[in-house]
Formats: sequence, C-alpha cells, structure tokens
Amino acid sequence: MKRAGQKVVAGTETPGTSQTSKKQKTSLYGSEFGESDLCTSMDWGSLPHHVILRVFQFLTLVDRARASSVCRRWNEVFHIPDLWRRFEFELSQPATSYLKSTHPDLIQQIIKRHADHLQYVSFKVDSSTESAEAACDILSQLVNCSIKTLGLISTAKPSFMNVSKAHFASALTVVFVNSKSLSSIKIDDTPLDDPSLKVLVANNSDTLKLLKMSSCPHVSPAGILCVADQCHGLKELALNYYILSDELLLALSSEKHVDLEHLRIDVVSENPGQVQFHTIKKQSWDALVKHSPKVNIVMYFFLYEDEFDAFFREETPVTHLYFGRAVSKAMLGRIGMNCPRLIELVVCANGLQPLDDELIQIAERCKNLTAMGLGECEVTCRGFIEFVKMCGGRLTQLSIMEEVLIPDSDYSLDRLHLEVSKHLGRMWFPDMMPTW
Repeated sequence: MKRAGQKVVAGTETPGTSQTSKKQKTSLYGSEFGESDLCTSMDWGSLPHHVILRVFQFLTLVDRARASSVCRRWNEVFHIPDLWRRFEFELSQPATSYLKSTHPDLIQQIIKRHADHLQYVSFKVDSSTESAEAACDILSQLVNCSIKTLGLISTAKPSFMNVSKAHFASALTVVFVNSKSLSSIKIDDTPLDDPSLKVLVANNSDTLKLLKMSSCPHVSPAGILCVADQCHGLKELALNYYILSDELLLALSSEKHVDLEHLRIDVVSENPGQVQFHTIKKQSWDALVKHSPKVNIVMYFFLYEDEFDAFFREETPVTHLYFGRAVSKAMLGRIGMNCPRLIELVVCANGLQPLDDELIQIAERCKNLTAMGLGECEVTCRGFIEFVKMCGGRLTQLSIMEEVLIPDSDYSLDRLHLEVSKHLGRMWFPDMMPTW
C-alpha cells in the first residue's frame, strides 16, 4: 500500500508544478515552431481597426478587395476613408503594355464610394492613346473630390499628347474647379494650355505650392506668368526654358511671394539648328536670388554644341547642371567663370579634348561644388588629381568612368585611386559605369 501510494503521489503533480510545466511547454513550442500555432488559433477578425488598416495599406488594390471579404470587420476597414486618401490608377492596354491595369469595375466602385475621400491621386498610363483617354474620363467623374495632389505619369510617350486638347482640358477643369485645395500638380508631357492654368489659379491660388509642367507646348510665357503672379505660396516649379522669362523671375521675386525653394528648367531642342534660345537678364536672376537666397536652380540640357550660345555669358545662379549630350570645352569654361553657386555638375559627353583647364577653373571659382560626374570625356590623371586636390573633402559625390582618365608621366591609373582617396579623405575608385 505504501509503495502504491508513493507511486500515486509520484505520478500526481502539485498545482504549482503543473502550471510551471505547462508554461515551459508553451514557451518551448513557441520557440520551436515559431508563431505557426499562434497564427492558426488567432481570431483575425478581432484585430483592432488600426492594425487591419495598416495591413491593407501594404496590399495592392486587388488583394485589398479580396481581403475585404475575410469577415465583416475587415470589410468595414475596407471602406474607412483613410484607406482611400491615396490612390494610383493604372491604365494600360494588355496587348501592348507590361503594366497591370486597374480593373474598370473596381475603378467605378472607387469613384462611386470614395471620390470624396481621394486626396493624393496619380494616373500611371502606358503609351497608348486609349489609356490616356480613359484617364481623362476618370478625371471627368471626380466632381465630389477634394484632391490635394494630382500626378499624370506616362511610362512612355506620346500618351496624353495624343489626346485632344479639348478633352484633356475639360477633364482637368473638373478637378481644378471642384477641388479648390490643390497643393501639388505634376502634369508633364500633356496638352495643358493657358485657359486651363487660369482655371487652376482662379480656384486654387491660395493652396498651390508645387507645379511641374515640363513639355507642355500649349502653355505660353503669359500662362505661367499668371500662375506666378497670383499663386504667392508657390515653392517649387518645373518648366521648359521656352516659357522662362524675365517677367516670370521678377514675379517670383515680388514681396508677396514666399521664398522659392526649387526651380527646374529643361532646355530641350526638338529641331536641331532651328531653335534660337532667348537670354535671361542677369538683373532678373539677381532679383530671384535676393528674394530667395536658398533657392535651388536646376537646369537639364539636351542640346547640340552649336545651340549653347545664349547660355552662361553672364553670371547665372544655377546650382545643379546636367548635360545629356556633348558640351564643348568653351561652354565648360563659361560655367567655371559664371556659375559661382554651382553645387552639382554632370557631363555625359564632351569629345576627345582633355578638360584639365576647365575642371581646374571650376574648382577654383565654384566654391560650393560638392558633386561631379563625367561620362564620355577625357581628363589627364594629373589634371584630375589637381581638380580633386583643390576641391578636397567637400566632394561628397565623385563619379568618373575609368575610360575618362588618361595616364600620364606623373600618374598611372593604379596610383591614381590612392592619391584621389587621400585628398577626398575616403576610399575612392573610378566607376566602371556612371552612377548618375
């Protein structure tokens, strides 16, 4: 009996021991099997709304719609306004595009239920006219919206440029008139025109802060001047050089206007040799910098060598310069003489004449230069090291293709990287491919 009783006692755990043992087992299984048991036993429908909302924000639209059918709670979250403030409509033709298009039925559901929630909206379209026209049709239906950000993005040309100007202007007018709180607009490569800009200004002059409208051939200098004259909160502007004017710079420099933070100018020649570019007066540039001393002035050049005559003959307060085609030694010499605010310079091509003197002059006069990129150019190793020595550690970005550097009697390519690294204060090697 005694032994039997001892066996019973030995086989029976005390309450405290039992709980401890169970806790240890639970902990052990959790560490061995991860969270798989937890996931299978969790009631996903009981998650807080804000957690489900966060999950939904990482899902594609189709997956979001599927997830909404998990349970009633998830379906409720699917219709929370915060989930529909940001939306990108993807429109493409399956036969010709790699883009995954947003299903038309889903678009109609969004417009019907969530148009008044949309605030940050973009349209991504392929190169087909049909996709651009579909985007215009959707824009025309956004009559109950209060959009703050609008972007029209073409993955390839021509897209929106093939839509009739009347159709495009009519669609934009719906948004411009009904939103009345637009602060950011990106509508590059579109048939935007002056009357459309006037509608925009009439309804959103107090809120507009950013306007990007490069490659909009129907906009005139007078149209963009209307924007600058009345949208005093405008901080960022991107446009083609042909609509840049002295009057526009002076309007951006008025006492009523806030400090401009970013001005991007695309200088593009569509008809080589047939375009004569106008000159902006030094006084106009000076007025802008005096009013907005920290403004970044970015210029992208896509010209041929004989088309640069109008540029940098006088001091120009440009801060970032990008040359997408060949640029002459003489032009680079002018940059060294007349661009004292230059921060970044990228030259994709030059030719077969070493640029030693031009780079050294840029290093001497452009005291703010911190980034340099050279593509199909030529520089002697000695000249390049002299340039780096003069710039010193302020060169935070230096991207030079190895083929650019010409060995000389002073330096070989093997020794070059050590010498450049010493002056930069960090390890540096030439690039096999440019990084800009």
